[in-house]
Amino acid sequence: MEIAIVGGGLMGHGIALVLALAGHGVRITDTRAETRDAVHGLMASALATLRDAGAAPDGWDEHRLAGAVQIEAELPATVEGAGLVIEAITENPQAKQALFAELDRLCAPDAIIASNTSYLDVFPLIPERRQSRALVMHWYTPPYIIDLVDVVPGPGTDPAVIAAMADLVSGLGQKPVVLKRFVPGYIANRIQQAISAEVFHLLDEGYATPREIDEAIIHGLSLRIPILGHLAKADFTGLDLTRRALANGSYAPPQARTRSETLDDLCDRGRTGVMAGQGYFDWGGRDPADLFRERDRKLLALKKAMAGIGRMEGT
Repeated sequence: MEIAIVGGGLMGHGIALVLALAGHGVRITDTRAETRDAVHGLMASALATLRDAGAAPDGWDEHRLAGAVQIEAELPATVEGAGLVIEAITENPQAKQALFAELDRLCAPDAIIASNTSYLDVFPLIPERRQSRALVMHWYTPPYIIDLVDVVPGPGTDPAVIAAMADLVSGLGQKPVVLKRFVPGYIANRIQQAISAEVFHLLDEGYATPREIDEAIIHGLSLRIPILGHLAKADFTGLDLTRRALANGSYAPPQARTRSETLDDLCDRGRTGVMAGQGYFDWGGRDPADLFRERDRKLLALKKAMAGIGRMEGT
């Protein structure tokens, strides 16, 4: 299938790499020339990391990848003849609505339009005549390592389109999770948001430091989650204990907030994360590209180990 990607930034180039390695013809564009110019280099770097870990398909190198993913300067050339168009632009409803109007004008009548949006309900922004072939396909960063893809229908999406796109994701070697209907953040991001709400509470109220919080997550939650998930873990703990803990009311979730004092302080001081060299932690002046490569190598090693270990799964 010829696939077009609109938006070549953090997610777009990673999705392009995943699709290309699975044998799909890919065209990608971005409104910013500097972003377009960076796409091949970013994909080549990610491919090198996959190859070093033994996680890339045989026969792929930078030159083959450059031939498999075509960079286009203009939207019409990008989407012409594409059977699937993936929207991966900024999370701005006005920008997305304008793009969907252009896609409606340019795309073939039977083209499938998928949005990589994380939280926006894009379906009201998509022209009515495209609703039956529109859906959300949401990848996680980095998409060439993290297998989860949310596949989400709109109110008018043809079920056959959902089934076909879930099959496409499975054919990429990734894991589609098909939701019944749209909910902002889907499953993983909503759980992550709940964790973040508690983390901001613990930080802002001075209960713990960033280091202590991450130690608790890594050495407590994370070791069990890859094997059991959350609900299977409850089965092993015993649902009667879970029910008693819930009935006791000993946990009160923090009040919903739209800001965090500790987060605001870091951002105001320019400590915005790895790209700035500092965030909650000091990253020692290391090149962000080196840090991303180290992250990817460690994720790939963990993924390989987990594939050998397997998970415990009920029916």
